[in-house]
Amino acid sequence: MRLITTTDMCQLVRQIGLDEFNARLLKNLEEDFSRWEQFQLSPRHATHYPHGVIELMPSADDELYAFKYVNGHPSNPKQGKLCVVAVGMLADVPTGYPLMMCEMTWLTALRTAATTALGARYLARKESHLLAIIGTGAQSEFQVSALAGVCDIHTVRYYDPDAKAMAKFGHNLKGRFPHLTASKSTEEAVEGASLIVTATAAKCHNRILTREMVSPGAHIHALGGDCPGKTELEPALLDHAKIVVEYQSQSQIEGEIQNRPEAAIHAELWEIITGRRPGRESDEELTIFDSVGFALEDYAALRLVNELAKEMGIGQEISLIPDLDDPKDLFGALMRD
Repeated sequence: MRLITTTDMCQLVRQIGLDEFNARLLKNLEEDFSRWEQFQLSPRHATHYPHGVIELMPSADDELYAFKYVNGHPSNPKQGKLCVVAVGMLADVPTGYPLMMCEMTWLTALRTAATTALGARYLARKESHLLAIIGTGAQSEFQVSALAGVCDIHTVRYYDPDAKAMAKFGHNLKGRFPHLTASKSTEEAVEGASLIVTATAAKCHNRILTREMVSPGAHIHALGGDCPGKTELEPALLDHAKIVVEYQSQSQIEGEIQNRPEAAIHAELWEIITGRRPGRESDEELTIFDSVGFALEDYAALRLVNELAKEMGIGQEISLIPDLDDPKDLFGALMRD
């Protein structure tokens, strides 16, 4: 099986280029969401602790099986550790043999951002030039870079209560947009914005955005370290918006809609992509993609990395499965020299 390390992932993305990687990942996501009914799907298995969560996320069709191990520990950065780390595996369904083990800390950030871009393709106004991002942690630059691939973004406003995180964000994206502006508050950042991304990790019921703060016709992408008890949007926003989710049974447990269980969900994302339900229908309507991250997105990302790694000769073949002359003689092969 092929092993893709963090070094390999860096090489792969830099060699193909971030914009091209984002474009191909977006294509894979759209293809796989379009064949939603061919997959075996389930909410992720989450084990919660006072300090964080550890999750397993499986998804499979009749050809490939994928799963990801991922955590979410918001206090980790104070200890010099990442809030989210992940590893994943892709396997061949007909034989059950693993095909690839892969780092997924970077890949999760990339696929999360590509999912944001996919949602914006169907839910944002065509002329969405002003992006506001609330939260400039590890995910933020990935979000902006992916959205720039589907929207003609001229201005990016950003805010985070952590001044160091804001400085990091400004440095990393310097020169990529005509206007990159640090804001002094969430209210200042989102004023007049046609695209709004909330990317926070605090495990509590926050009110980062209220109905009065958001302009008519805006598209809100609500993400972050989602879990039971963690929300960012005022319930009144949900009452006045067209709400789209990835997988309703998981979103009801972890997403913004847990804060307003009676809120009407317009569609799951796959229904909009396949044309079963409409996306944005006017420039005036408020849309929300309540995105919690779903295993099908990891499947699409792992499928892409497996394809690119083969094309580019990246990664190494490792032996984790016994190679036997007699597949019934497992014991004998272990004991022989």
